[in-house]
Amino acid sequence: MGAYFVGEVTVVDVAPSARGADLVDLTVTLWCEGGLPGAERVWDLVRTGRLNRPGMWHELAPADRHAWLSVALMSRGYRRKGRPDAPAGRVFTLDGRHIVDEDSFYCALGEAVDGPGGYFGWNLDALDDCLCGGWGATTPFTLHWDFSAASRARLTEVVQTADRDVALFDLLLEILGERGARVILR
Repeated sequence: MGAYFVGEVTVVDVAPSARGADLVDLTVTLWCEGGLPGAERVWDLVRTGRLNRPGMWHELAPADRHAWLSVALMSRGYRRKGRPDAPAGRVFTLDGRHIVDEDSFYCALGEAVDGPGGYFGWNLDALDDCLCGGWGATTPFTLHWDFSAASRARLTEVVQTADRDVALFDLLLEILGERGARVILR
């Protein structure tokens, strides 16, 4: 389903096992590189097949949205099961009603491209990588950004680039456009 590098295992409890007289049950804590607090609940949705409807991330707190994105990235191969990218020319619809910050943009975009729990970046560099192919969509494609005015009003954080400062919303449009996504604001 996904993989983390485990760098530390601490045994918390040891008890005789109900599975056999020569066995013990261990309770452990793990330090996982890239494992974020809040990810356990999302992994349970993946593991049980219940990550299956749009919008499941809408009510998450900001820190939990970031954990959601980490699981979307780590479980991507399992969930896509070798499906090829959508062909060039495809039209995706991005629902901007619940985009309130950068992480929610990536949650919504991942869902638009790859369905519930989908991944299509979790920072600007990752978005750029996803637009190069191999992550669910082949450029050129069209992105209908519904409720874009509400998204624009919320994505006002100023991002420093090499040559200027720009609002996050405008930078996202630039990155999408430079990599072959035609964005239609609706």
